[in-house]
Amino acid sequence: MTQIGDLAFHGCERLQSIVIPSAVNQIGAGTFFSCVSLQSIVIPSSVTQIGNRAFRDCIGLQSIVIPDSVTKIGDFVFGGCRNLQSIIIPNSVTQIGNGAFLDCIELQSIVIPDSVTKIGDLAFAGCRSLQSIVIHTSVTQIGKHAFHDCKSLQSIVIPNSVTQIGDVAFCGCFILQSIVISNSVTKIGKLTFHNCRRLQSIVIPNSVTEIGDKAFSNCYNLQSIVIPNSVTKIGELTFYDCIGLQSIVIPDSVTKIGDLAFAGCRNLQSIVIPKGSKEKFQKLLPEYKHLLREQ
Repeated sequence: MTQIGDLAFHGCERLQSIVIPSAVNQIGAGTFFSCVSLQSIVIPSSVTQIGNRAFRDCIGLQSIVIPDSVTKIGDFVFGGCRNLQSIIIPNSVTQIGNGAFLDCIELQSIVIPDSVTKIGDLAFAGCRSLQSIVIHTSVTQIGKHAFHDCKSLQSIVIPNSVTQIGDVAFCGCFILQSIVISNSVTKIGKLTFHNCRRLQSIVIPNSVTEIGDKAFSNCYNLQSIVIPNSVTKIGELTFYDCIGLQSIVIPDSVTKIGDLAFAGCRNLQSIVIPKGSKEKFQKLLPEYKHLLREQ
């Protein structure tokens, strides 16, 4: 036998452990889906492919070692494994699929090896115990909702290899205090840092040309921000309810500012703009004329 078929053990609620023969090279889609009592499994080094949802909702699974023969962790493979505490991703893996670790609420830390180039949509969403993550310089893309609601994540460094960060990627990371964004990123998407309530500082690199709708909304502790002169567009409600925001620097390169971009910023004291640009920004920000300060 070289393959375990799709849904082979789906819903086997009393299955506690299994040894996969060394001849097997493929674990099918949903093979162990909802094996709620499965606590341990040994995946032999002969396995090269693990199908989508293979271990989805295996709520008894606490740890697993993926052999270095596997090149991709498919979509939702460990999604809903809410007692999974540790996992080792080998250097052979190049892609972490959509929802691969969705709602693994006990997972505390993970190292993404330098072989991985893409982190899929929802990959670590809902991993509310995840405190730290290391992203190596091989990663070029972070998907939509990738770290959504990682409520324990405190800091993250996005390497210069990353060119794309999906919408809602870090939304709801309540205690995230600081983040460094790659200087290869060209757009900060919609709701990317929405509800990052403890975020105090962020450096936006001069590669960014657009800041999306609600990108920093509800970042209550964000006190100041400098928008680089590469940015041309600031979306709607971008800084909505940033009640700690006191000052912001906007360059002359900005030609469009969405509606209510600074609504709810009740402590905003100054919007610093380039000398000679007051007339332009009075049109872009008519409700904030009194806060414009040329520099």
